[in-house]
Amino acid sequence: MPRPPVADRSLALEWEEVPTDHARAAHTVIVSDFHLADAEPPHPYNPLWKRFKRPKLFLDRSFRRFIEHLQSLSPEPIELVLNGDIFDFDSVMVFPRKPSFKVSWLERKRGLFAEEEKSRFKMKVMLDDHAVWVKALRDFVLGGNRLIFIIGNHDMELHWPSVQRDVVDAMELPEEARDRVRFCEWFYVSNGDTLIEHGNQFDEYSMCADPVHPLIRKGSRVFVRLPFGNLANKFLLNGMGLFNPHVESSYIKKDLREYLVFFFKYVARTQPFIFLSWFWGSMVTAIYSIGEGMLPALRDPLMVEARVDVISEKANVSPRVTRSLRALHVHPAYFNPFKIMRELWLDRGILFLLLLGASFWMFSTVNVFVQISAWWFLVPLFLLLPPFVFYARTVESEVYKMQENAERQVPISARIAGVKRVVQGHTHRERHVWVEGVEVLNTGTWSPAYRDVECTQPYGTKCFGWIRPSDSGVREAGIYEWNDPGVSQIPSRTGD
Repeated sequence: MPRPPVADRSLALEWEEVPTDHARAAHTVIVSDFHLADAEPPHPYNPLWKRFKRPKLFLDRSFRRFIEHLQSLSPEPIELVLNGDIFDFDSVMVFPRKPSFKVSWLERKRGLFAEEEKSRFKMKVMLDDHAVWVKALRDFVLGGNRLIFIIGNHDMELHWPSVQRDVVDAMELPEEARDRVRFCEWFYVSNGDTLIEHGNQFDEYSMCADPVHPLIRKGSRVFVRLPFGNLANKFLLNGMGLFNPHVESSYIKKDLREYLVFFFKYVARTQPFIFLSWFWGSMVTAIYSIGEGMLPALRDPLMVEARVDVISEKANVSPRVTRSLRALHVHPAYFNPFKIMRELWLDRGILFLLLLGASFWMFSTVNVFVQISAWWFLVPLFLLLPPFVFYARTVESEVYKMQENAERQVPISARIAGVKRVVQGHTHRERHVWVEGVEVLNTGTWSPAYRDVECTQPYGTKCFGWIRPSDSGVREAGIYEWNDPGVSQIPSRTGD
């Protein structure tokens, strides 16, 4: 395959030689949302801080047993699809002691940015901390099986070709086995019968604005453009370590009462000024996401069609299918600043500050003419508080609604790809339903998700999708739960 001309080799994504041995598969296993990150060191004065990232809670050994069990069940080679959010670049907080690159004060507070050299450093940290997991994948590939990585929203820095090579290099595979590992931008079609996609492209808070051209330039520096949700995790949740980013109910509470209970039970003793951390982190997230989101995608005009061709060949589809699937994607949230402010609670925070200011202005005006007690400041405050509370209670997070949108788009995605089955991840909720005649599976999450700060109540189950031959000659699919060391099927549920 000839290499096309490149106008600026330093900025263009690299051309890849794509083998064609991935078109057929008898057994396909799909897992998603591992959220591998760096190991969190102990905090003697705050033992619950990011407890979910402690090495003792790593899933690596369980995953190794899972891989070994799969191979014992199948006499044929297995195609393992790691369907997005396998790595969590946004949660990595370490940086080199003697960096070869500049580290800003913001990066020291909230983690390195998505530049190529920094992404490679973060990947190395994650691979080193999860050596058992990497070894399990190496043994799996050396056993004659295939491995597919699909890029999700939290591992968007896998778009750097050098980062992809670092993953394969860490497996220490011989040259003849390296072709059995493939990286796909946002989707993959297995055996011509199943479309596998992470699903974040239907979530306006978590989507990659342009997965064909994911890079942007700021001055002389080149970055992977991160979505609003990633930046919120980086700038906001990285500074609020008692909230688990893998469980939305950890940081999206039903009402003010739940926030107050959580504050006085856990936060008051260790982070009493969390309001300032929230306000500062939210402002940085809003400014950074809107500013970065408005930048044009970095694309080489001589590589546009080549990029689509490579993405299509890796995904086992024609360029027409790739373009059509790309057209289904929703509009990024950063084009609606008010929506971003509402998700960050900045609208309510600013309204409350205005309420305090208005109350102080009324009190000061009256006090000029009549000397009154300072307690009178509370009168206008209490008068203005009910409308504020009413507004605050009517605002609901749209995160859940955005995730449901992915399922509504399934019938169209299936028609475009020419399949009757679609597998997704992203929502951390395992499902097996039918939508307008299309079989839909969601493989849930293997992330370190817990309902409580002490990490004693696991959230969700470690599930995987398995598509395998049937007596009728057509592959059948199911969602299964890994019980370590046993496997039991989750009953399928019929949807609309």
